[in-house]
Amino acid sequence: MIIFAGKLYSLKLSIIIPIYNESANINLLYERLVKVCNQLTEDREFIFVNDGSKDDSLQRIKLLHQQDSSVKYIDFSRNFGHQIAVTAGLDQCSGDAVVIIDADLQDPPELILEMYGKWQHENFQVVYAKRRKRVGESFLKLWTAKMFYRILGSITSISIPVDTGDFRLIDKKIVSYLKKMPEQHKFLRGQISWIGFNQTYIEYDRDERHGGATAYTYRKMLRFALDGITSFSDFPLKFASFVGFAVSGFAFLMILATIYQRFFGDNYQSGWASMMISVLFIGGIQLIGIGIMGEYMSRMSSNVRNRPLYIINESNVHSSEKHS
Repeated sequence: MIIFAGKLYSLKLSIIIPIYNESANINLLYERLVKVCNQLTEDREFIFVNDGSKDDSLQRIKLLHQQDSSVKYIDFSRNFGHQIAVTAGLDQCSGDAVVIIDADLQDPPELILEMYGKWQHENFQVVYAKRRKRVGESFLKLWTAKMFYRILGSITSISIPVDTGDFRLIDKKIVSYLKKMPEQHKFLRGQISWIGFNQTYIEYDRDERHGGATAYTYRKMLRFALDGITSFSDFPLKFASFVGFAVSGFAFLMILATIYQRFFGDNYQSGWASMMISVLFIGGIQLIGIGIMGEYMSRMSSNVRNRPLYIINESNVHSSEKHS
C-alpha cells in the first residue's frame, strides 16, 4: 500500500506460474498464494502459463478462474519450455511487482511476504530466493547444479547468484527491460542479473516436490546450462582457440619425435606417424572447435530467423482485464 494526496492506493502484484503437468499441485498452490496475497494487496493477478501439459492442468485452472476473476491463463499450442513460459507471463503481466514461482510447491509461496517487504520498503528492484538446502534431490543433481553455477560465475563478466532458481520478485522496471531482450534461448536469471539495479536475496530451505514428477531431465538441464553459458560468455570460443594452439604445439613436438624415430630409431613402423598425428591430435581438436562454434552459430541462426518465442492457443488475460 502507498499513500498519495491523503488517499490509500494498492500496488498491483502479478504472480507468474509456468505449468507443465502440475494437476496435482495447482489447487493447493492457489490456496497458499491467495492467503499470502490477502496480506499484501487486493489488486493482484495469477497468470498460469500452460506449457503444453498432457494432464488436466488447464481444466483445473479454468475452474479456478470461474471462482476468481484474478486467475488468468495462457495456453500454448505445444510445449515450448520453462523459460519461454515464464517469458510469456512477463509479456502479459501488468503488476507493479512480479513474482515468478514454479507450481511444484518446492518453493514456499509464504516467502513472497518477505520479498514484497524488501521491494516495497527497502527499495530493492530484485529479491531472489537463495537455497540453503534442497530436500529430496539426488546427490548428482545437487553436485551438477552447484558446479554449473560456480563455473558460470567464473567465466562471465556479470555476477549471477549461485544456488538460486527463478523464484524471485522483480519490479516492473526490470520487466520492461526483459521485454527488450529478444533472445530465442532464454536464461532469465542471467538476464535479470545483467540488467542490474538493487538486488538482494532471502535464504530458505527448499522442500520436496508436493506431487507429480519433475520435467527437468538431465538432458534438459544440460541444454539449459548451454543456454546460460553461450548467452553470457565467449569463454568456450577462447578455450577452443587456446586448446587448438596448445595441441598444435604438442603435435609439432610429436612431428620432431617422429622424424627422429624415422631416421635414428630402431623400432620405426611405416604409417604410425601419420595416423597418430593426424587422427588423435588435429582431428580431435577440430571437432571440438567446430562443435563449440556450431553452438554459437545455432543460437545466432535462431535469432536471425526471428520466429515467435511461443504460440498461444487460447488465453483469458485480456478478456479478464476487460471484465474486472
